[in-house]
Amino acid sequence: MSKMILEFEKPIVELEKKIDEMRTLSDTLDIGQEIQHLEKKVIQLRENVYAELTRWQRVQLARHPERPYTLDYIGMMTNDFIELHGDRAFGDDKSIVGGFATLGDEPVMLIGHQKGRDTKSNVYRNFGMPQPEGYRKALRLMKLAVKFNRPIVTLLDTPGAFPGIGAEERGQAEAIARNLFEMSHLPVPIVVVVIGEGASGGALGIGVGDKILMMEYTWYSVIAPESCSSILWKSWEYKEQAAEALKLTPTDLLEQKIIDGIIPEPPGGAHRNPEAAAQSLKEAILAELAGLKKLKADKLVEKRIQKFCAMGAWNE
Repeated sequence: MSKMILEFEKPIVELEKKIDEMRTLSDTLDIGQEIQHLEKKVIQLRENVYAELTRWQRVQLARHPERPYTLDYIGMMTNDFIELHGDRAFGDDKSIVGGFATLGDEPVMLIGHQKGRDTKSNVYRNFGMPQPEGYRKALRLMKLAVKFNRPIVTLLDTPGAFPGIGAEERGQAEAIARNLFEMSHLPVPIVVVVIGEGASGGALGIGVGDKILMMEYTWYSVIAPESCSSILWKSWEYKEQAAEALKLTPTDLLEQKIIDGIIPEPPGGAHRNPEAAAQSLKEAILAELAGLKKLKADKLVEKRIQKFCAMGAWNE
């Protein structure tokens, strides 16, 4: 059972604890029917709670500290991952990981943001916030994938690109912009999946692809709700209103034709059953790759560019 309980999860968790307590008594008492009744009640309660989540509550779920991260999914989906390091220019950014792996029967290049689980690992991973060398490492690995004609899969989960002075001095904006340009022209299939937080250019820096998917309880936006609130209202207190206005959930973005599909998560979110979440993720990626591999490289690139050019509306 999850160690951290979000406010809206408490009624469900309390009922689950009651069922667990009753199970310990089931050897001596005939309470099988009562347990079955409560189990049905939990399922119904969970369905009702998660069907009515606000956008801010979905943001909280996406940030759940027990939610699987990139390396967790890689470990559950593959058994031959070879991690590659460094951008061959400055250093190795630990907030972006990547390497060759086999997904099912499909050899791919897997790249994704990586957060830490505690203070020490979060400092090591820079809280999942990449610096220029992270984006340059990712681009180096993508070009390596092209060399060996392997599809690219990227997993997005970041609160944003690192805003430090050093990162800016080393060309943070240029590194992200270069990735946007290069990824739009890579002649291999690219599948992008938001597995947690998809914040701003920090996510988009490895987020240009032929198919953009989001897991059910994730968010993807130009700005985080707290940052939006602090800019518009000079306070973080309006983060819930900001989340509503940003329309950052998978359902919102599917309606806006920003993404191509939503990957269902286990009841209660990916952190409640990581293995089932990994299986859903793996199946969705392989299904998309099967279709993309049928397209010739020039057609693939053309459709990818058209896809992103069609987003939004503007006047000149």
